[in-house]
Amino acid sequence: MTDAVHDLCASEALADGGAAVVFDVLYQGQAERAFAVRFAGRVHAYLNRCGHVPMEMDYVEGQFFDTSGQWLMCATHGATYAPDSGQCVAGPCRRGLVKLPVSEEGGRVRWHTSDQLQPLP
Repeated sequence: MTDAVHDLCASEALADGGAAVVFDVLYQGQAERAFAVRFAGRVHAYLNRCGHVPMEMDYVEGQFFDTSGQWLMCATHGATYAPDSGQCVAGPCRRGLVKLPVSEEGGRVRWHTSDQLQPLP
């Protein structure tokens, strides 16, 4: 399948260390929730799947940062991840988060498809 770019949100919808924009994707043939956040001025996106146990990380939709706004945290297990890489930094994690390709240009944030990542039909 040809790689494509999909509009996600206005750049201003993502504040540094603030709420995420949540969206749905087809990842390796499975419907999955995903999220995009801004950290240190850059946008990053991940599958909404904890590296400890594959379940969604947010109790309240779009809330992934801890109270400091410096770390992404699983609300269920307390596993903590670096927002710029998805690498597990503390808590019960077997692996890091699955990072998704995003870009930002002209005041818009977009996510990019790949062989493994597609929009839901």
